[in-house]
Amino acid sequence: MQVKIINKSAHKVPHYETEASAGMDLRANISEAVTLKPLERTIVKTGLFIELPVGYEAQVRPRSGLAAKKGVTVLNAPGTIDADYRGEIGVILVNLSNEEFTIENGERVAQMVIAKHEHISWKEVEVLEETTRGAGGFGSTGNK
Repeated sequence: MQVKIINKSAHKVPHYETEASAGMDLRANISEAVTLKPLERTIVKTGLFIELPVGYEAQVRPRSGLAAKKGVTVLNAPGTIDADYRGEIGVILVNLSNEEFTIENGERVAQMVIAKHEHISWKEVEVLEETTRGAGGFGSTGNK
């Protein structure tokens, strides 16, 4: 599938690092470094604009290395870019560590996964089919 992209950044367009990769890295497109203090958040612009086909979304997800090593993650993970959005892709980052983190221009700040989705219609009913789990919530399926 081909997706239209406008790249106003100083970096190449996102790409898959390996044949089996699900996501493509998004890079910061900023004129000067941004330092995030502990628990601080910011929107990091990418300089990218996309046109997805209807029935698809782009999911903006954390980079596991950045989260594990630096405590920096995508705040609304996964963030959704709808097919009708034409603005610049921004990444909401939050620093959950106890140390400051500096974002440099070109830094890989998140990953983007393109996913197909469905639209549904609701059918209001009085009763739902029974299951073994039933109304059991968090942790109700056991700890093994």
